[in-house]
This record gives sequence, structure tokens and C-alpha cells, in this order.
Amino acid sequence: MQLDAIQAALREAGFDGWLFYDHHHRDPIAAHILGLDEKAHITRRWYYFVPAKGEPGKLVHRIEQGRLDALPGAKALYSSWQELHGGLAMLLAGARRLAMQYSPNNDIMYVSMVDAGTVEFLRSIGKEIVSSADLVSQFEATLSEEQRASHAVAQRAIDALLAEGWKEMGRRLRPANGSAGGLTEFDHMQWLSEAMRREGLVWENSPNVSVNANCSDSHYEPTAERSLPIREGDFVLIDIWGRVNKPGAVFYDITWTGVVGREPAARELQVFETVRAARDAAIAAIEGAFAAGKPIRGFEADDAARGVIRAAGLGEFFTHRTGHNIGPEIHGAGAHLDNLETHDQRRILPHTCFSVEPGVYLPEFGVRSEVNMMTAPGKAWVTGAIQRELVRI
Repeated sequence: MQLDAIQAALREAGFDGWLFYDHHHRDPIAAHILGLDEKAHITRRWYYFVPAKGEPGKLVHRIEQGRLDALPGAKALYSSWQELHGGLAMLLAGARRLAMQYSPNNDIMYVSMVDAGTVEFLRSIGKEIVSSADLVSQFEATLSEEQRASHAVAQRAIDALLAEGWKEMGRRLRPANGSAGGLTEFDHMQWLSEAMRREGLVWENSPNVSVNANCSDSHYEPTAERSLPIREGDFVLIDIWGRVNKPGAVFYDITWTGVVGREPAARELQVFETVRAARDAAIAAIEGAFAAGKPIRGFEADDAARGVIRAAGLGEFFTHRTGHNIGPEIHGAGAHLDNLETHDQRRILPHTCFSVEPGVYLPEFGVRSEVNMMTAPGKAWVTGAIQRELVRI
């Protein structure tokens, strides 16, 4: 646990402290930030309070009284609910404005871990509960130098194997011996998966290889039982992600699109160019904010991309957020680029990674163009290759 850094962040935010609370592993964020054993046997409620100044405090049940012994601070015990209520009042004496894993109206559900009853009780003893969302971003989503380097390793490997994958698709569809070729979405997904294994990468779920109408299912995943053939004339989308196989390594996650054996149709070009412009608008908004030293929040980056697609008359076909935080989990704990599914007011912080991936999904085909960005004080940048035109296969 980064006690000094947490307390400095609390003072900067104007909070009196951060109250962590868990029961049956309902709050994995607390375990991550405090460095607790995520597999420990927890059957009773525990509380850990980090004040903006001074020594932390613990409140634990007598039958699990060693649960927080790895953390600094004085320990109080309870058995009955009356002792619990009294113990909380003592633990929080002198503190009024408390950060917790809470989101008003559940607007940012990714950090909404505390149950309503606990919030109600704390309010009944005069506490103001505020969201820890930005604190969680700071202590869960900011990346170390080693983690940033791990993202770069995955980026180089996946960019290279995706480029080779497009060539492999052409080879399979048009064999050099002139015989009839054959390839399905599932076949190519397997090829990409094996290529990632050879590079020592791991991933959650499998790459998305989809053709035509399946491109408009943004979480489509072909299987051996459900997979379309890839044929001349098809529109193809590939979404692929992976990370180095070591603890704490950071994902790289991209999406590209192309056409097989032909030039793109006018409608395909229009949609691709609109999505590309939306992607670039979000990138420019983030780059500009960081270069100017101005804060930018997740919803503002989403607005930049979504405005382009709406202006093109395609807003109803952009059905998801513009991007998500990326860390050791593919969907990380930091700010998402979102003003659709949520109104994400979290700041995009330095030393974080996230996707920018607007999309337009028509009944007959869909386009998504996804890049990853990294930030640092004073700058933000795309970490890998950027698709400028539809791939010709």
C-alpha cells in the first residue's frame, strides 16, 4: 500500500479519508490497492480507514481479527452489530467527508462496490460519502515503467502478426497452386491465436474475426459450430488483444477492417472515413489537452468522437463507448471514454493506457477502428500502427 501517496491524494482532493470495506470479496479494488490476499477466507466484514493525516485504523471481527495485520494502523475488534456500529463511529471520529467505492446514481458502476445499507448507516452518523473513482484511477490504473514497456512488447508482436494475418488470409483464399481456397472466421481466429501463442502472449477470450453482418456484432466470437466462410467480396473485421505472460503486464488491443479481393464500395468508404475521423478527433482532443496541461475527462473524449459520427448522420449506429481503460485487465480500472453507457467524469490521468475505438454498425457490415493511447505529463500518443485506409486482401 502506498500510504504516503494515498494521504497526499486525499489532502489534494479535500477528503478527510478513504474508507475501505469488504465482505466476501465484494470489493476487489480494495484488495488490489491495499495489497491484500485476494483469495483469503473472508466471511466477516472488515473496515480499513486511511485518514488524510495521521495513522490508519482497522475494524475487524474477532474470529477474523488477523485479516488486516499486514497493514499499518491500530486495530479494533467487534462481534455484535452494536459493537460494529460503535466501532465505526470511533474509527471515523473527527472525519466527515469520506471517499468510498461508491458512485452517485451508480453512474460509474465500475467503482460502485459499497452496498446502499452501509452508505445509509454512515450518513446516519453524520458522514458525507463521496466517490473514490478518481483515487481508484490514480492507484489502480497508473502504470509503472515496466508495465508501459510490457505494453510496447505486446504492441510490436500484435501489429506484426496482424499484418501477416491479412497476408495469410489472402494465401488461404488464393492458393499458389491455383486450387480453390477455403477459410472460415473460426479458422482465421485459430491462426491468429496460434501466432500469439508463439509470441508468448496470453489473452482473455479469443480474437474476433467476423465478416459482413457479423462485423456489426461488436462482441462476436466465432466458434467451430458457428462460423461463416470468408469469401471473395467480403467485408472483414479483426479485433485482437493480448499481453505478455507475466504478472502485471499490460494489454494491447486493436481493431482493423478490410475487404477481400476488391475495392471498397462507396458506402463502405463513407463509413470507414467517418469512423476514422471520429477516432482521430478523440485522439486530437486528448493529445491537445495533455500538451496544454489541461484536464480531460472520459466523457469529453467520447463527445469528440461521437460528435463526428452524429454529424455524418450515423449516430444511431454507434452503440458503445468510444474507449476503455487498459491495464493488466483488458478493461481496466481507470477512466473510460464514455458519455453513452455512462457519464464518465473520471480524469484521464498521466501514465495510463486506454483504447480509442469508435464504430458504426449497419445491418450489412460494421466498421470499428481501434488504437491504444498512452499518456505522460505533457503528452499523449498512439502506441501502435494506425489504420488509414481499408485493408485490401
